[in-house]
Amino acid sequence: MSETSPKLRAELEGIPTYKPGKPAAAGGPVAYKLSSNENPYPPLPGVLESVTGAAASFNRYPDMACTGLMNELSDRFGVPLTHLATGTGSVGVAQQLIQSTAGPGDEVIYAWRSFEAYPIITQISGATSVQVPLTSGEVHDLDAMAAAITDRTRLIFVCNPNNPTGTAVRRAELERFLDRVPSDVLVVLDEAYREFVRDVEVPDGVEFYRERSNVCVLRTFSKAYGLAGLRVGFAIAHEPVAAALRKTAVPFGVSQLAQEAAVASLRAEDELLGRVGSLVCERNRVVESLRGQGWTVPDTQANFVWLRLGERTVDFAAACEGAGVVVRPFPGEGVRVTIGEDEANDIFLKVTAEFRKDL
Repeated sequence: MSETSPKLRAELEGIPTYKPGKPAAAGGPVAYKLSSNENPYPPLPGVLESVTGAAASFNRYPDMACTGLMNELSDRFGVPLTHLATGTGSVGVAQQLIQSTAGPGDEVIYAWRSFEAYPIITQISGATSVQVPLTSGEVHDLDAMAAAITDRTRLIFVCNPNNPTGTAVRRAELERFLDRVPSDVLVVLDEAYREFVRDVEVPDGVEFYRERSNVCVLRTFSKAYGLAGLRVGFAIAHEPVAAALRKTAVPFGVSQLAQEAAVASLRAEDELLGRVGSLVCERNRVVESLRGQGWTVPDTQANFVWLRLGERTVDFAAACEGAGVVVRPFPGEGVRVTIGEDEANDIFLKVTAEFRKDL
């Protein structure tokens, strides 16, 4: 009897693999990891204690409804509970959004390059990706994205600030874009780095959610809040979309530890804002230093910087690793470098100064 393999969905063929930031090598020369946009600070005050307390009962299932966290988010953002949904990081919620809106024959529009999970989760659903190139200034080309909308378009991602370039679209241009999007197409404002924004013209997506039923806002506790290892994110959307997200959620996906940590983090926002402010100051120092060395650096509103290096990308990443920092290369395009500890940033800037001499 001949053996055959189980039949799998054809849509899974050729799905790109998500590439996490490379970790610092154990026992090697690399001392700092600047490849994953992680917060270099330890957990906020009270968070570790809340997680430790919750750990005593992790033989039990978590609260599937995330009741405490949902109530906290409802109060924090002034939105109804029915307009909220949680998930395993904002990327988990993004996958639920596509599951809820798009399948074979449907299209999902997003800028490129943008968050590398978008093509993966789109292809998993069986939908078709429509990638719209960034402008020469590394910003979303909203006019081109609007022109790409067809009767097959079901969802549009606007990553703001954009990962990996750090650039952000401003209020007036985003509003013009939303005016052009049909009301039955969902626009997802992916704001994983919202807390780092300092340009007053870059809007809080919740403003647009309040005015438009086809706008959904994604947020995460992984970046500014420093809970990357606990996997908790959320969406703010009008009731039909939020209800669909709750239907497509993995049961008990957000652990009780993550729920308790997120609540404690929200209650420590004064400390959070201080830490974020320090990272923004360090971001400004790094950008000014790079420009002083002669680099072209896009205006970043996130906790990272982007250097377009083309064919020199892999060489630059290797030079950084040799010096003691690991960065995130996108071969043939550029590198994304997280703003980390001051010492790590100094090493990175030393590498850029030396590398610049050879360009």
